[in-house]
Amino acid sequence: MKNIAVFCGSSEGNDQHIIDQSYQLGKTFAQKDIALVYGAAKIGIMGKVAQGVLDNNGSVIGVIPYFLETKEIVHDHLSELIVTDNMHDRKVIMYDRSDGFIIIPGGFGTMDEFFEITTWGQLGLHTKPIGILNSNGYYDALIAQCKTMVKKGFLKQENLDAVVIDETIDGLLEKMNNYVPLPAPKWLNKERL
Repeated sequence: MKNIAVFCGSSEGNDQHIIDQSYQLGKTFAQKDIALVYGAAKIGIMGKVAQGVLDNNGSVIGVIPYFLETKEIVHDHLSELIVTDNMHDRKVIMYDRSDGFIIIPGGFGTMDEFFEITTWGQLGLHTKPIGILNSNGYYDALIAQCKTMVKKGFLKQENLDAVVIDETIDGLLEKMNNYVPLPAPKWLNKERL
């Protein structure tokens, strides 16, 4: 994987482990020559990941809709900045420019990005790995809810298993590099997003 999209919060939260691990994720990307594709902000966890990449001479591609493009939000030192018309176009470009996706702590926007890209994979629209970096147990409740969906018959176990999960950066990247995608559902006509 040469480019990985990271979906995460524009807030920093209040857990120092999450903040530190987010910066470390960016640093690891730079050390492994992986370009970061993300939401272009210099604030919150988004900014921490980007700064980890940039402080270690890595490449950062920021994608932001025009209505969020303000001097206070956009990171000043990106390798490339792409401005889109809307949020949906932002997700499509992040999808197009990435070989895989990592979800780290965030709020509603992060959940929206995670569920949409995971649904695209479930529908056979892509076969790129999706990973959850479960920083300090942040996603324990989400993982439990997904298991409830399986138990109650609303989600297939194989679709849940297609999302790789780890609490460590190196462990998650190793799982993503070894990811074997599910076969595309035969009943779907696979057209481009």
